[in-house]
Amino acid sequence: MSENRKLEFTVGLFVAMGLLAFFILAMRVSDVTPLGDSDTYTVQARFQNVGGLYVRAPVTLSGVRVGRVASIGLDPITFEAVVGLAIDQRYQLPTDTSASILTAGVVGEQYIGLEPGGMDEYLSEGSEIILTQSALVLERLIGRVLTSIDE
Repeated sequence: MSENRKLEFTVGLFVAMGLLAFFILAMRVSDVTPLGDSDTYTVQARFQNVGGLYVRAPVTLSGVRVGRVASIGLDPITFEAVVGLAIDQRYQLPTDTSASILTAGVVGEQYIGLEPGGMDEYLSEGSEIILTQSALVLERLIGRVLTSIDE
């Protein structure tokens, strides 16, 4: 009977380690950061069209992730999309920084790419990025190409 218990314990330990490894892999793949991460400041950017952008999408600068999309809403007066960007405190960006919604690959996920300006003043909590470029909508682009072929 003792040998049977040892085998059950070993199998149980092996299954538990497999589940733990699967959980760690899932967290790495989804790039989830710990909750309560308060080392960020939030700025806003307005776009005419956010396309398939989603909350928690990466915000990059020169290909390096410097933050995440914190929120996406709609301004009821101008009907523009208002996107909240949580930027890591380590990255102080000039006030004339521009934001563009870009796509990773041909049909990849969308993210926000930042281009720093040259001002001596920096964005802070609650600032707004004025220079923005909306998402490229593939359907509109194809429509323009098709209509130009008819001419």
